Formats: sequence, C-alpha cells, structure tokens
Amino acid sequence: MKKLTFLLVALAANPAFASEGPFVSLRNAHFVILVAFLIFIGVLIKFKVPSMLLGMLDKRAEGIKADLDEAKALRDEAQKILASYERKAREVQGQADEIVAAAKRDAQLAAEQAKADLKEAIARRLKGAEDRIASAEAAALKDVKDRAVQVAVAAAAEVLANQMSASDKSGMIDAAITEVETRLN
Repeated sequence: MKKLTFLLVALAANPAFASEGPFVSLRNAHFVILVAFLIFIGVLIKFKVPSMLLGMLDKRAEGIKADLDEAKALRDEAQKILASYERKAREVQGQADEIVAAAKRDAQLAAEQAKADLKEAIARRLKGAEDRIASAEAAALKDVKDRAVQVAVAAAAEVLANQMSASDKSGMIDAAITEVETRLN
C-alpha cells in the first residue's frame, strides 16, 4: 500500500512533460523538485511519520470514543436521577393528596361535630327557657292563688265581722289560740 501511494505521488508530480530539454538533469528544475519531493517522502516514510499520524488519529479517535462513552454514561446516570426525582415527585404528590384528603375529612368531621354541639346547645337553651317559663307559670299561679286566698280571707273576714257578735269573736280567738298552742307543742 505504501509503495502504491509512493508511485501515485511520483507519477502525479512528474513534471517531465512540462520542461524543455533532458528531464534527468540537475539543470532541470522540475527534476530537482521531483528528487527533493521523493527524498522528503522517503524521509517521512523512514521516520514512520504516516504511522505516527495514523497512531495520533487513532488515539484521537479513541479519545473521542472515550468521551462519547463517558457522555453516554453521564446521560444514563442523568436519566436514572431524573427517573428517581420523578418517582419521588409522584410520591410527594401522593402524600400531598393524602394530606389534603385527610384535612377535608377532618374538616367535615369538625363541621359535623360543630353541628351536633350547636344542636345540643340549642336543646339545652330551649330546655332552660322551658324551665324558666314553667317556673314563671308556677310563680304566677301561686301569686294568683295567694291573691285569691287573700281576697277570700278578706271577704270572709268582712262577712264574719258583719255577721258575728263580739262574744262570738272572742270565743273564736280563744279557740284559735288554743289550737296554735296545741300545734306548737
């Protein structure tokens, strides 16, 4: 392969058809340039410059491949981390949904408890009001009865005072005193 490349370069660079006079002569500039070029190519091949260039290109290709592999590994790792964060985000969202649902349930229970407490307070107040009304009715009935007794006693006293004589009155007073003494002892 190296020899074929050398021949192609030598033939392509052949200036023999462009100069006048004998081609193989040191006076022919084209021949001198051809010889110098062939020596230069020979030096490059002797010092293995093409293999060094190919080695450098291979090293660079290996470096690029290593960089691509590293980038792929980093991409895979980033995708794993992203998936992990997305999973955690879903878990946190689920927990947040559970907290909201629990808060709604607690609020519902608190509202129901407040309604029950309010009904109980209203029932107690109604009972208290009914008790006060019953007490007021009883007091009013007692006042009416007391007033009726007072009126009856006054009327009876007036009737008795008009119908009784003084000796009957003193006998009744004595009988009442005797009865009070009996009851007190």
